[in-house]
Order: sequence, then C-alpha cells, then structure tokens
Amino acid sequence: MDEQRPGLSDPSPATLRRWRRRLADEREEARVYRELAERRHGEEREILLALAEAEARHAAHWERLLGERIGRPRRGTLRMRTLAFLARHLGWVFVLALMQRAENRIPYGAPDVPASIVADERIHAEVVRGLAMRGRARLSGTLRAAVFGVNDGLVSNIALVLGVVGGGATPGTVLLTGLSGLLAGALSMAAGEYVSVSSQRELLSASAPDEAARESIPRLDVDANELALVYRARGMSAEEARHRADTVLRRSRTGPLPELPGVADPEVVGTGFGAAVSSFVFFAAGAALPVLPFLAGMAGGAAVAVAGAVTGAALLAVGAVVGVLSGAPPLRRALRQLAIGAGAAATTYLLGLLFGATVV
Repeated sequence: MDEQRPGLSDPSPATLRRWRRRLADEREEARVYRELAERRHGEEREILLALAEAEARHAAHWERLLGERIGRPRRGTLRMRTLAFLARHLGWVFVLALMQRAENRIPYGAPDVPASIVADERIHAEVVRGLAMRGRARLSGTLRAAVFGVNDGLVSNIALVLGVVGGGATPGTVLLTGLSGLLAGALSMAAGEYVSVSSQRELLSASAPDEAARESIPRLDVDANELALVYRARGMSAEEARHRADTVLRRSRTGPLPELPGVADPEVVGTGFGAAVSSFVFFAAGAALPVLPFLAGMAGGAAVAVAGAVTGAALLAVGAVVGVLSGAPPLRRALRQLAIGAGAAATTYLLGLLFGATVV
C-alpha cells in the first residue's frame, strides 16, 4: 500500500503541498477531458470521458493520501487552468496537442508517485496522441494551406519590403511594392494549393478499389482465384494476403460484402477550393503585416523597425502554433521560424544596399 511507503505516513509540509498540487492538477485534467468530450460525439466522446474517469481515479489516490489534511480545494496550475479554458473556447486539436505534452510532464522519478499512475499517464499520452492524429488528419489540407500561407506571406513580403528599402526606394514605392507582393503572392499561393490538393484528391480517387471488383467477390472460385493478389498488391505479405483472402471469401458467402483494401480517404486532404481560399486569406494576412507601418504613413528607420517587430512577433506565434500541433517543442519551432524570416529579410536588405536599386 502507498500509505506504508517511507515518508508517506508522516509527510512533511512540503510533501503535503505537493500532494495538494497534484490533486488539483488531476481534477483540472479531468475537467479538461470532460470539456473536450462535450464538443465531440460517438467514439471520441467515449474515449475522452474514459480519460476523465481515469484522472478522477488518480485524484482519488491523492485524496486518500491527504485524508483529513486535504485542506481547502485548490486550483490547478496556470497551465492546466489555461487548458481548461482553451478546451471550452478553442479548437479541440490544438488543446489535445497541448494535453499530449501535459501528460508527458508527470514526475516519473518522484518516489511518491505510484507506478500504476505513471503507467496510466504514459498510456494516456498515447491515447491523446491517437485522438490528436485523427484531428490533424481531418485538418491536414486546409491547415497546411493556412500555415504555409501565413508563413510565406510574412517571410516573402518582409524580405521584399526590406529589399526595396535597402535599395533606397521612397515610402510610396515601398508601399506599392508591398501591396503588389501581397496580391501576387496570395493569388499564386491560392492557385498552387488548388492544383496541389485537387491533384492529390484525384490520385487518391484513382487508387481507390473498384466497386465492381468488390461485388464480384462472392462469385469467385473458392479453389482458384486471384483475390490474394489484390492484398499483396496493396502491400501485404504473401502469407498474410492468402489468409485475408480466405477469410474474406468465407464471410462473403454468409454476410455483407467485405471492403477491399484501399488508400487514404480523399477527404483527409481537404478540397481544392477550401485549400485555395485558406491559402489566399492567410497569405494576404501574413503579407499585410510588413506593409502596415507604411500604410500608416510611417517612413525610414521607424517604419522598418515596426515592420520588423510586428513580423517577428507573428513568425514566433506561427512557429509556436506549428510546434504545438505537431507535438514538437513550441519555443524551438518559434525561434526557428523567426531565424528563417530574419535571414531572408537580412539577405534581401543587404542585396538592396549592395546594388543600390534605382526606382523609377
């Protein structure tokens, strides 16, 4: 029993504070999962509610340890309270990505954390990873267009603006150049995403199994047929394909027609129109930021400083969001994004100074 382990029967004040904090965090985690479950349905809702029940079970462990010393109910850490707030007001994929990181922060080496809770939290992290993967798959086409769009708008237009500034262009010319870059880039990105996503959907559709072939399964000769070749062509080993084919043939005689192995659902990549609109809007939004100081009538070093600061802050935000959604460290992704944008802007500015562009 946990209560019999050294240090648990006569806990110090610091230990009691730690237990109360863990109790508060477990309650907050359960609340986050319940909030997320309210926005889902079917299997995903059941999984989230099961996770909430598991966190409530962990909270009960700390309640038992504290006993009469439990004290007044405490609030969870700022991180967990923020996640609960986001679960109510923000997209669930983003919150799940954050919860995945939170599940990995359990103090695995602490002697007062039972091995069962440590194991539970590791499994919870995998469950959350799986749920987040589902959400990322649904968002992949439009999300990719949005992220690439805003990032490309920021980087390309700050580089363009600083390039002509370095070349000695007047504020009016800088503004015209920035707005032209915004429109041209947004149209180009939208067209590219439309062609890319539409082509990907067409490739997936062309690789989908033919319904006529599926309907032919019950009429195949049980002793001589090539059904196993279908599964081998889709990547199964010869033995696995033969076993699968035999199973399918038996079931096709008595039950509904089985599905032939297919490829990813075309809906996973989104629609060409949706990707194009998303790319256009987000590229334009990103590209507008470096131009804002010049639109406001600023000029010279002040305008460049404001444009750089605004663009840098946006690059940091985009990098952090991408990091969270991909499960990577957000700070590292944010700094990488900033370094890429700063490098591109510095390069074009130096080229402008070097060539001394003359604008007519």
